[in-house]
Amino acid sequence: MSKQPLKLALTGEALLDSARYNKGTAFTEKERAAFGLRGRLPFAVNTLEQQVERAYAQYKDHDVAIRQNAFLQSLKAQNWTLFYALITRHLEEMFPVIYTPTEADAIANYSHLFRRSEGLFLSPPSVDNMEKDFLDACDGRVLDLIVVSDAEAILGIGDQGSGGIGISSAKAVIYTLAAGVDPAKALAVTLDVGTNNEKLLKDDLYIGYRERRLHGRPYDDFVDKFVGLVRKHQSKALLHFEDFGVSNAQRLLQRHRDTHPIFNDDIQGTGAVTLAALQAAISVTSSKLQDQRIVVFGAGSAGLGIARQLRDAMRVATGLSKEDAAKRFWLIDKYGLIKESLGDKIRDDLDSEFIRREDDWGTDENQLAEVVKRVKPTVLIGTSTQPGSFTEGIIKEMAKHVERPIIFPLSNPTRLHEVQPKDANAWTNGKALIATGSPFHPVDIPGKSKKYVIAECNNALIYPGLGLGTILSRSKKMTDKMIIAGAQKLAELAPALKDPDDALLTPFGDAAKVNFEVALAVIDQAVEEGVADADVPKTDRRKWAEAQLWKPEYVEYEYSAQGL
Repeated sequence: MSKQPLKLALTGEALLDSARYNKGTAFTEKERAAFGLRGRLPFAVNTLEQQVERAYAQYKDHDVAIRQNAFLQSLKAQNWTLFYALITRHLEEMFPVIYTPTEADAIANYSHLFRRSEGLFLSPPSVDNMEKDFLDACDGRVLDLIVVSDAEAILGIGDQGSGGIGISSAKAVIYTLAAGVDPAKALAVTLDVGTNNEKLLKDDLYIGYRERRLHGRPYDDFVDKFVGLVRKHQSKALLHFEDFGVSNAQRLLQRHRDTHPIFNDDIQGTGAVTLAALQAAISVTSSKLQDQRIVVFGAGSAGLGIARQLRDAMRVATGLSKEDAAKRFWLIDKYGLIKESLGDKIRDDLDSEFIRREDDWGTDENQLAEVVKRVKPTVLIGTSTQPGSFTEGIIKEMAKHVERPIIFPLSNPTRLHEVQPKDANAWTNGKALIATGSPFHPVDIPGKSKKYVIAECNNALIYPGLGLGTILSRSKKMTDKMIIAGAQKLAELAPALKDPDDALLTPFGDAAKVNFEVALAVIDQAVEEGVADADVPKTDRRKWAEAQLWKPEYVEYEYSAQGL
């Protein structure tokens, strides 16, 4: 219990109905008397640990992941502290239930599973009331975090319309679990601008805006208005963009990132965690980032985000120009190697320096196998969702020319991985350094009695820390150098630096610890760049930052008619 009681005006059913303040059976006898709860609760007073034990048993009674997800959502609607305390104690077990892959199923069935509204829904027919609706949702709060999605590209399942509130809410939850962001200072938002999902449009129970998606100028105006309201009314809040479509994600990030602290996890988070894994791998190989030859198979938002992040890290580390750094990359999409002859098949938002010159390359060697044979890459990254595309021939060809080939099949879910880690390991005689987009069990190392631990390139190992560092430093924007500093810190914590047969990234169970270290690195960088607005102490920043973390613990309440 806190030494300073929290003053509240809520009493009776209103207090029990407040997920933020409800303690359930953990209200003390004194609190029950003061807040009119004595007859509304069973006689026994429980500790938080007892409540967690009971809730975990109830959770385990549900043997289907989607039902476990529903149970946790219900618990969250009743008691925030118990919800976060339960998941914190079982994070690795419950993460796939509160996020991918189970949350994708919950979002796909959002209209049928709907019970209670959460967050803020903004739609075109109500655009004239957007400011009032936004202020109502903020309810006088000073927010630290706003997570927003337009739900066009949700978790590999595509356009989900109003169900996008589920991904915004899930990301906000992870910020609390992995970075200690106060859930009372976070807001989940969906920009429900319509849907092109025929199944949803034909579903009589669909609860979203039943029109085709906005596009072009009307879409941009709608998003601009929302971002403008965030800047106007919550100028210090981190604005996290999530699961926007490939045609909008990078464009919107570039449009707004210099005017507000904005972060896009699909682009920057994916790029940052991949950069951390790669930095750990090249530490194992005793090479340098700028010496790598990097083939990216799959040039969508994730692939481009990774390429840009790695390119920018090279520039920061070496002073290379954007054009010279880009020469270390070969990007391949569904048409083959991205080069000048593709013409209008090249996506509009592709950085021109990544496009290979025709006279440098030729006309025939376009596909992955030919590119690998010619380039002799040190790094092979897959974001294609094309299962099995890293064939035995391709992997063995790569391994002919590289002592420790770095192979990152990052497509999700598991069934879409470009290569199974056990195969990549076997085809390289245990030499491959591997990171994947989904969790895999350790694999046998040929000729050794030990196993190779597969790193999971999980964005949640870094984006909460990047966000926390930006929030605590009150940075005017999240800069490239802040992201790179966070990635470097994550790389420094890699188990592989102590044992090359260990993982390139820390296990997810350590997410809270590593994200805090990432946050400290981001704070230091923000101060160094002069973008921090907070009064960050020059010494003992760790203690200063720790004091600001929210923890799922009950505090003592004291009744006050004036409330907080």
